[in-house]
Amino acid sequence: MGGTETMQLAFLTIFVICLHNACFWECSCQASDFNLDGDYLIGGLFPVHYAEHSGQQRRPVAIKCDEKSFFLTGYHLLQVMRFAVEEINNLTSLLPNVSLGYQLFDHCSSTYNFPSSLQFFSSHNDSIKVREDYNRYLPKVIGFTGPLSSSESVSLAPLFMMDLIPMISYGASSSIFSDKKLYPSFLRTVPSNKDQIELIIQIIKHFGWNWVAFIGTTSTYSQDGFQLFYDLVENVGICLAYYGILTETSQLNTIFETIDMLHIKVIILFVEELKAAEVIHLAIQHKFQNKVWIAGEAWSMYQPLTKQQGIETIGTIIGVTPHVAKLPGFSNFIHQSRMGGNCKSCHSGAGLSDEAVCNQDCEACSSQSAEDIINEGNAYSFSVYSAVYVMAMALHNALQCNHSGCDTSRTVYPYMLLREMKRLPMFSLNQLNVYFDENGDPPAHYSVVFWNTADHTVKIQPIGTYDNQQVLNLSIDDMQIHWHGDGLVPFSNCSAECKPGHVRQQEGQHQCCFTCVECPINQYTNHTADLYSCLKCDQYDWSEAGSTSCQKRSVEFLHFSDVIPILILLSASSLMLLCLGVAVLFAIHYSTPVVRSAGGSMCFLMLGCLAASSISIFFYFGEPSALSCLLRSTPLTFFYTVCLSCLLVRSVSIICIFKMASHLPKAYALWVKYSGHWLLVAGVSFFQLILCVIAITVSPPMPINDMQSFKDQVVLRCIEKALIPVGFGLGLMCSVSGVCFLLSYMGKDLPKNYNEAKAITFCLLVSFLSWAAYLEAYMLSRSKYVQLIKAIVELSCLYGIMFSYFIPKSFIIVFQPQKNTQEYFQASIQSYTQTISRM
Repeated sequence: MGGTETMQLAFLTIFVICLHNACFWECSCQASDFNLDGDYLIGGLFPVHYAEHSGQQRRPVAIKCDEKSFFLTGYHLLQVMRFAVEEINNLTSLLPNVSLGYQLFDHCSSTYNFPSSLQFFSSHNDSIKVREDYNRYLPKVIGFTGPLSSSESVSLAPLFMMDLIPMISYGASSSIFSDKKLYPSFLRTVPSNKDQIELIIQIIKHFGWNWVAFIGTTSTYSQDGFQLFYDLVENVGICLAYYGILTETSQLNTIFETIDMLHIKVIILFVEELKAAEVIHLAIQHKFQNKVWIAGEAWSMYQPLTKQQGIETIGTIIGVTPHVAKLPGFSNFIHQSRMGGNCKSCHSGAGLSDEAVCNQDCEACSSQSAEDIINEGNAYSFSVYSAVYVMAMALHNALQCNHSGCDTSRTVYPYMLLREMKRLPMFSLNQLNVYFDENGDPPAHYSVVFWNTADHTVKIQPIGTYDNQQVLNLSIDDMQIHWHGDGLVPFSNCSAECKPGHVRQQEGQHQCCFTCVECPINQYTNHTADLYSCLKCDQYDWSEAGSTSCQKRSVEFLHFSDVIPILILLSASSLMLLCLGVAVLFAIHYSTPVVRSAGGSMCFLMLGCLAASSISIFFYFGEPSALSCLLRSTPLTFFYTVCLSCLLVRSVSIICIFKMASHLPKAYALWVKYSGHWLLVAGVSFFQLILCVIAITVSPPMPINDMQSFKDQVVLRCIEKALIPVGFGLGLMCSVSGVCFLLSYMGKDLPKNYNEAKAITFCLLVSFLSWAAYLEAYMLSRSKYVQLIKAIVELSCLYGIMFSYFIPKSFIIVFQPQKNTQEYFQASIQSYTQTISRM
C-alpha cells in the first residue's frame, strides 16, 4: 500500500472514531468538579442548586439537588474553592511535598442535605463507628468550609462541634456563632452581622437619616440582623419606624402601603438574595418608588437582580459587602477548566468515580460559559478563597513544614488543625489582612457599593470603604451617588432638625418625632450635650432667647473714678465746708438779730446735721459692702430727721410768736418756760434713733447682685431685707417734713426779717420734688444710675436747706449789716402789727 493510501486510511479511521464519539467536536469531558484526591482532604458545601423549603416532614427526607433550580452564585463559589486548592498545590512555600484534595457537595437545603454532610464524618471506608472518644478519630476530611447561609450553618454546626472538626464558614454572618461555648470549632472568614449592622447604622448617620424601615424574614440571618439593629440604634438617634417580617403569607403590598403612610424613605432590606429578588420584583410591580434601599451583604452584589427590568424606578440602592478582592489567575483557571468550549453533552457528574455520592452531580453546570461564571463575581468569593488558605496554613504548621518539606509521618487530627487555625498570626492575602479574634471572627473589611442606573443598565460600583481594626473608619464618596428624583439626598426624618437655639420636645413614643421649642432668656442649647433640654447660663452669664451660647454679664456699680461721681463727691465736700463756714460766721455774729432769729444755738445743730448727712453721699460709690450699705442710708435718715425737726421747731416758734401768743397766751408761756423747742427736737431725735437702731438690728441693709433687672448686667446695689422697720423711720421723716411744710406755709405772710417760713417752705418743696423724681426713676429702672439719682436727690435736699435757710442770712450778715440790727427788726415788727390791725 502506498503512502497516500495509508494516510487516507488513517484519516478515515479518525473520522469513524469521531462519529462514534460526538463529544470530540465540542470538548472532552472534564473530571468531576466535586472531588479531587490528595494527601489530605478538605470539605466544602456550596448551594449549586436551590430548593424551596416545603414545610415540616413526618419522616427524614433526602433530596437530590440536581433536580432543583440551578444557582450560579453557588457554583461560582465552588469554582473559587477548586481554584484555591489548585493554587496551593502549585506553591512550593506552602505544604511542600503535600497535596490537598477536596470533597465538595451541593448543599441546596438546610434540612434535607444531612446524608451528604455526614460524609465528612465518615472514615475512608465510608463508615462511622460509635466511639467513646473521638479525639483520635480520623474522618475523611480534616476540616471543611460552608455552608453559605446562617440558617444552614445553625442546622449543621452542632454535628461538627461535638468532635471539634474545624468548620470555616464563608457566608454565615449571624452573631450567634461568636459564642465559643456553643460553637467552639466554628470560625468564619466573613465578618459578623454585628459589624455589618454597625456599618449600616454609620451609613444612615452619614446621610442624616433617622426614620427608617427594616424588612427581614424568619431566617436566622434576618432575625439576628434585626435584633442587632434594634439594640444598636437605641441610643444613636435613629428610630425604627417600621419592622416587616416576610413569611409565606405576607402581603408585600400592605407593607409597602404602611411604609408610604409613615413617610419612610429609607428601607433596610436584610434578607437573602432570592428573597430580595422577590421583594424588588414586587416593588416594581406595585410601583413602590422613590425609596432608598440599603442592601445587606447577602444581595448587595447579586448580579441576576441587576438584570431585573424596571429596577431603576424603585429609587436608589446602596449596599454593603465584604471587601471585594480580586483573585489573580481565577479567570485563566475557569477558562482552562472549561477547555475553551461549551460542553453541553457533558456535565459535572460525568467521569464520577465509584466513590461519588448523592449531590455531587450537576447537569446544568456544564452549560455555563466561562464568562458567566467569572462575571458572577460574588461578595463571598474572597471569603471562600481565604478559608481554604487558612486550613492549608494550619495544616502547614501542624505538619511542621519548612522549606525542605513537611513531616508526613505526623498524624494530624481535626482538633490539632483547629488549634493551629486559632494560633495563626495575621497574614496578608491579596493585600487584605486575615486573622481571627478570640471569637473566631475576622476583621471587618467592607465596601460600600452603589447600584448605578444612570445609563438604564445597572452597574454595581464601589463608593466607599469601612473597617474597624483600630477605630470605626467609614469613607464614602458622595459625589458618585446619583440620587433618584431631584438628585439631592432624600429626606427620611420624622421631624426636621431644630434651628440653633431650639430644643426638641418629643411627641409620641419615638424620640425622632418632636416639635422645636425656643430656649428662653438666660438659657442656651448645646445639641452635642443634650438635644431635649435648654441649659442654664452660669450666674454671671446671660443669653438672648434662642441662643447657642452665653455671654458674660457686665458688673455695674458707681465707680469713684467716673466724672459724675467725682462732681457729686466734690459737691458733698463743698457742702461740708460750707456748713463749717456758716457755723463759724454764725458763731462770730451769734448775738446779732439775724442769728438769733434763725434759731440761735439751734442753727449749729442744724449745720452739724447737714454736714453729718453729707457723709452718706460718699458711700454711694465703689463696690457695695455691708458697711457701705449701712452708712449710705442710716446717717441720712437720722441726721436729716433731726435737721427737719429743727425746721419744725422754727416753724412752730414763728407761729407761736405771731399767731398764737395773743390767742393762747398760757400755751405760749408754757412753751417758753419749758423750752418746748428743745423738747420737741429731742423727742423727735430720740424716737428716730430708736427706729434706726431697730431697723439696723432687725434688717440691716445688705449688698446684693441684682441679676433680674437687666439681662446683660449684674447691678451691685443695696437693699433692706425687711421694709417695715425701715418704713417706720422713713415714715417719721416724711411726717416731720409734712407738718413742717404745713406750718411754714401758714407763716408765709410774716415780717421779712422773721420770715424763715418762706425759706423752709421753699427748701421742703425742693425736697418733695426731688424725692418724687427719684421715686419715678426707681419705678422705671433699677440701673446703677438710679443710685446716682438718689445721691443727687439727697444732696439737693441738703443744699436746699443750706441755700434757702442759711445762705440768705449769711448774705445779710456779710453784705447787708444794716439789716442785722435790733432797730431794723423792731421796725419790721411794728409795720406787720399795723398791717394786721387794719385788717
